[in-house]
Amino acid sequence: MGVCDSCHAGCCRSFAVPISGADILRLQNERNLSFWDFICRWADPEGDIARNHAPQFRFSDEPQTPFVICLNHAESESFPGTTKCQFLMECLPDEEHPLGQGRCMVHDVRPSTCRAFPTKLSDGGDLAIIYDVPERGRAEDNPIYSLCPRQWTVDDVDPIGTVQDLVVAKYEMTFFSQLADIWNANPRPWTLFPEFLKVVYGSRISREEKTETVAERPILRIHNPEQMPLKKAA
Repeated sequence: MGVCDSCHAGCCRSFAVPISGADILRLQNERNLSFWDFICRWADPEGDIARNHAPQFRFSDEPQTPFVICLNHAESESFPGTTKCQFLMECLPDEEHPLGQGRCMVHDVRPSTCRAFPTKLSDGGDLAIIYDVPERGRAEDNPIYSLCPRQWTVDDVDPIGTVQDLVVAKYEMTFFSQLADIWNANPRPWTLFPEFLKVVYGSRISREEKTETVAERPILRIHNPEQMPLKKAA
């Protein structure tokens, strides 16, 4: 039995899930969602969410606060007073599962952060390293925030797909961090951020230019949000 089988999904309840622009567009396209259906900006002044992995963004409506772009949390119906990822489907507790069970409603297009848990890419970029999962995801003394029932082993992890997911996740978060540098050089309101993403990611495909090699081509062609034809929010 896998670690996640019959799990109450403590990780989906405990953590803010940082995502990349690629994660956002994939969910929008595959689930026919709008940006505002599932995305939030999570204040992260201490860097506890970013953890040197996800970029922080600043916005003109609250310029002193660094934010991480995350999946929305929603109130838990099974455990009032607690929250969960909005994409977590809760199954009611029973005798066999006193904390219930959890199922991801977007498992096939879940964000890279979720795909990677609980692994990280080795320094050489060719190995998936399993890290120890803490007993609890939050300091509160509530059993719903307990995490994995046991530590993961190599037999729990796909040796092919996991490494591929980690490599893609690293690339996309690097791209997203470059996007953050551009945005933060001239912060705009949070309401304009979805259009910014749409323009930037829409520019990632182009025809080969014979005067420019792939190695010379910049990862982002847009250097300043002021150059972008952003629409005003309705």
